[in-house]
Amino acid sequence: MNPQEQLEQRGKFRMTVFEEEYFQGKSCEFTFECQNILDRDFRKIRSIKVENGPWVGYEYPEFQGQQFILEKGDYPCYQAWSGNSSYRTEHMLSFRPIKCANHSDSKITLYECEDFMGRKFEMCEDYPSLQAMGWCSKEVPSIKVNSGAWVGYQFPGYRGYQYIFERDRHQGEYRCYNEYGTQAHTNQIQSMRRIQQ
Repeated sequence: MNPQEQLEQRGKFRMTVFEEEYFQGKSCEFTFECQNILDRDFRKIRSIKVENGPWVGYEYPEFQGQQFILEKGDYPCYQAWSGNSSYRTEHMLSFRPIKCANHSDSKITLYECEDFMGRKFEMCEDYPSLQAMGWCSKEVPSIKVNSGAWVGYQFPGYRGYQYIFERDRHQGEYRCYNEYGTQAHTNQIQSMRRIQQ
């Protein structure tokens, strides 16, 4: 990222991370991505304050492992960002801003088969249960993000593993479930929502 881009981004994205729970201990403010918090002499991240912009946090360095959506607000302990996930982890070692989030202009297309084949369904709204809105399966084998950014959850009610889908990553195309993230072991997605900017 060149200096001009960093300056423009500074006002749009701001997050402070803390080494201890409840905003205690060593802290550092970020306005751009961090590939490895260990390089900043942190042992781990235990609490977070997001002041501007949505972010995605990762369990491991280099944007690997479980993904966690971080929208504006306070996250006093790891349970706050792992949310209703049944796979809680205390680790968050890398993170980056989500630049294409636009809650008022978000559209995504779900496909019945890999490589955008089979029946499809376009969404512009949040759905706590894809099956309740008419999707006939617990699985979503491929996804195309037409605009904005979305978070998909493994289970209904925005629970389980989180997968971040962005228009400006992969050209918005996720041809099979292993493109959903490094922790994706299945194409099971049962709820989705737009990411707040």
